Amino acid sequence: MLNVSEAAAHRLGVLDGWRGISILLVLCGHLLPLGFKGSINNAAVAATGMVIFFNLSGFLITQFLLKGQPVRSFLIRRGFRILPLAWLYMLLAIMLYPIPRADFLPLFAFYANLPPFYLEDVTGHLWSLCVEVQFYLSVALIVAVFGKAALRILPLLCVFVTGIRIYTGTHISIVTWVRIDEILAGATLALVYTNHPGLLKYISMSGWLTGILFLFTILSAYEFSGFLGYLRPYLAALCIGSTLTNSRGRLHSILTSRTLAYLAEISFALYVFHPMLSHSWLGSGSRLVKYLKRPLLCGVLVAIAHCSTRYFERRLNGWGHRLTRTEAIAPLGPPSVGTAS
Repeated sequence: MLNVSEAAAHRLGVLDGWRGISILLVLCGHLLPLGFKGSINNAAVAATGMVIFFNLSGFLITQFLLKGQPVRSFLIRRGFRILPLAWLYMLLAIMLYPIPRADFLPLFAFYANLPPFYLEDVTGHLWSLCVEVQFYLSVALIVAVFGKAALRILPLLCVFVTGIRIYTGTHISIVTWVRIDEILAGATLALVYTNHPGLLKYISMSGWLTGILFLFTILSAYEFSGFLGYLRPYLAALCIGSTLTNSRGRLHSILTSRTLAYLAEISFALYVFHPMLSHSWLGSGSRLVKYLKRPLLCGVLVAIAHCSTRYFERRLNGWGHRLTRTEAIAPLGPPSVGTAS
């Protein structure tokens, strides 16, 4: 059995691995030819990356609040983590591309993903940050008003949102009220992990099960998947959950590799900046020329993300932590499982 420090290190390691996988899937879906022109493979692969990312976000945010992180501290740290880089990107997009003035406020206030939509090609990916920020504000309000015990309602909200998707026939959308079950499924996983960790042992017996769950998660991202598409948030949560308590085997080695850890570290900047590069000279030309430039584009993207993470984001994150370091956080979770960092 893992002790507290070992379990915490294991959990954080595998979550970094999943984060690295999620950004790889998104970048592959957006930047690489995964079939013929207009192939549905690209959309499905990118959607798989996003559902994993949203699950991770819901899991970590819920754990932070479960262990007693004050709402003020939570909002400050999340704000310093997301807002500066997102706003910087928006400013650059406005200066370099013909972004309509009507988009400015919805972008900077993070509601551009809601009808009638205020997103252009170079800012289209920011819909996901809108969903994230709206979730942060909503869950912070719930905890501020009703206390952290109210987090138990999140699984019910998750099922409710999925019910709306089924009723409206919505396979996938960028609108928050029919997409947020992907974050809420991660929040549900956090509640299970914290309060009933023994349940995860039933799905962590073998890396083969994780592989099968991962395959079904990808399949659920295709529009032809039928009812399976409505289960996408839960398949991703099961996939991640199956690796939280298993610290042995080849899968664990892959998820805790240095490569995936590094990709996880720079993942936010990779995600934020990649559309701007693909809409620059690096992404121009015929189909053949465009893809011949892809190695150069990827190299420039990694360099920008590395510098952004190490010299911009890290400093701002540090400021957010220093502003809230005096606010106490209670221990979280069963001793045999570990705590969130």
